[in-house]
Amino acid sequence: MIRVGAIADVHFSTNSAGRLASYWSEMHNSVDIFVIAGDLTTHGDPEEVKILANELEVVQVPIIAILGNHDYDSDKEAQVRIELERKGVIVLEGESITIPMHGRTLGISGTKGFGGGFAGACASAFGEPEMKAFIHHTEQLSAKLQSELSALKTDYKLALTHYAPVKDTVVGERLEIYPFLGSYLLAEAIDSAGADLVIHGHAHHGTEKGVTARDIPVRNVALPLLRRAYAIYNLDKFKDQNLISIEEAFHATPDTNKSADLTEVA
Repeated sequence: MIRVGAIADVHFSTNSAGRLASYWSEMHNSVDIFVIAGDLTTHGDPEEVKILANELEVVQVPIIAILGNHDYDSDKEAQVRIELERKGVIVLEGESITIPMHGRTLGISGTKGFGGGFAGACASAFGEPEMKAFIHHTEQLSAKLQSELSALKTDYKLALTHYAPVKDTVVGERLEIYPFLGSYLLAEAIDSAGADLVIHGHAHHGTEKGVTARDIPVRNVALPLLRRAYAIYNLDKFKDQNLISIEEAFHATPDTNKSADLTEVA
């Protein structure tokens, strides 16, 4: 059993020091790995990510992260990545990593992803060059995610995106902004390649749980939605069936006590 701690949209700024360290410092007692699904900073300022990187020093398990749209805002995403990697954080963008754990292997493929909308109400690569470029970007990132996931030969496969791959987990947001929250192309890539769990963020007012067309579980772990320092997913994969048993536990919100609310999902 591999336990994954997950969060997204922590949006660190230069005055965020100490905000989550006390919660993350205890993480090793309940998780084996920590994944962050983008929007690590408020504006992608290297000074912001330095604060986050220092905060992450208390984490005693491997950390895997992707960047989100906020991390690109200052056009310094390369520096954001460097600052994280200096502290030992593994940053993925169209890349994968395989981690041996408890005698098994966990493969993680990550991409920021991009928008375009969901089946029945989505944009297409038609018309102006700007519109074509918008959709081509999503297509390229989705195709790379599919390729990376397909190449994984691991006991467990986790897809990590910032933008949502399914409409289920953006429900609660304004309909007008759905095309800017994610794309069905990400879900098609994941369904084609296969995965045991998909973790994303971005949709602050969305819904926590969803599934792809092929019933792969999707979890929106945006901090403003969960209002907790991280979620825990215990993956129990049955090799001969396309099933997953997930035990989910959430640590208390940073401004409340540290009791956990445990829910089991079959």
